[in-house]
Amino acid sequence: MMEFSQPIYFLLLLLLVPYILWYILWRNRGKHKMEASLTISDAFVYKNAPMSLRQRFIHLPMIIRCAAFVLIVTALARPQTRNAWDNRSVEGIDIMLAIDISTSMLTQDLNPNRIEAAKNVAAAFIADRPNDNIGLTVFAGEAFTQCPLTTDHASLLNLLKNVRPDLAATGLISDGTAIGMGLANAISRLKDSKAKSKVVILLTDGANNMGDISPLTAAQIAKSLGIRVYTIGVGSKRVAAYEIDATTLKSIAATGDGNFYLATNNKELRQIYSDIDKLEKSRILVKKFSKKYEAYQPFAIAALLMLLLEMLLRLTLLRRL
Repeated sequence: MMEFSQPIYFLLLLLLVPYILWYILWRNRGKHKMEASLTISDAFVYKNAPMSLRQRFIHLPMIIRCAAFVLIVTALARPQTRNAWDNRSVEGIDIMLAIDISTSMLTQDLNPNRIEAAKNVAAAFIADRPNDNIGLTVFAGEAFTQCPLTTDHASLLNLLKNVRPDLAATGLISDGTAIGMGLANAISRLKDSKAKSKVVILLTDGANNMGDISPLTAAQIAKSLGIRVYTIGVGSKRVAAYEIDATTLKSIAATGDGNFYLATNNKELRQIYSDIDKLEKSRILVKKFSKKYEAYQPFAIAALLMLLLEMLLRLTLLRRL
C-alpha cells in the first residue's frame, strides 16, 4: 500500500484548472492573431474533407504536458510504501541453542575444528526452520546470551558467525566449562515463552567444572518450566571417553525429557541436528517488519519521458510553421 510523505504538494494540481481554461480561450480567440493564415475565395470544397492526422492529434501535446505535470507533483509528494507490522500465525517452536566456546572447542578432531563444525551445522539448522523463534547462548567458564529469541534469522546467523572460542583465551571471559550456567542462561530466555514446545539444544565437549549452578539443578528447573533439553557431546572417539561427561549429559537430557547424542565427526553432528529438526511444532505469532522506501523514481522517470515525447511531437508530426 502506498502513502505520501508530503501530500500538500497535490494542491499544485489546482494550477491545471487555469491552465486548461487559458488553453481553451487561446485556441478559440487568439490563435488567428498568432498563426499564419491563407485567404481563399470559397471553403466549401473543404467542408466534408477528412481530418488529417495532424488535426486529430493537435491537442495531444497539451494533454501530455498536463500528464507530465501530474506525475511531477506526485513525485514531489514523496510516495512511499506503508510502514507496518505483518502478523501471521505459523507452525513453530521456541528454541535456544547453548554452545560451548571454551578453548578446547578449537580442537581439530572435527573439520576444521569443533567450534566451526558446530557453528556450520547450527547455521544450517537455523536456515531450515524459518518460522521458529531461535536464540543463542554461549558459555565457557561463564555464560551469556549472544542473541535472544528471534525470528530475525539473518541477524541471528550473523551473531552466530561471530562466535569465537578465543574469548576465554584472551581473558574476556573465564575459561572452563560451566554447563549448568549455560543451560540456566538458555532457560531464562525460554521461561516466559508462550509456545507449547520449548527446547534447549546444549552442545559441549567437556565436563562441568565451573559455575554456581550445577547441571542437574538447571535440568530440574527446565523440567519445572516444561522445557525439553537435548544434549550433544562433541569430540572424536579417541578423546570423548575421558573428556566428555556423558553420564551428566545423559542425566540432563533424561530430566529434561530429551535425548543425549554423541557426535564424533561432522556427519554424526549433522544427523543429530536433523533428528532434532523433527520436533513437535506449536503455533507462534510471527511479526515481520516492512520498511519504508521512497517510490518517487517511477513517477519522475515517467514525467521526463512525457516531456521528451511532447518535444518530439512538436519538432516532427505537430511542428508549426
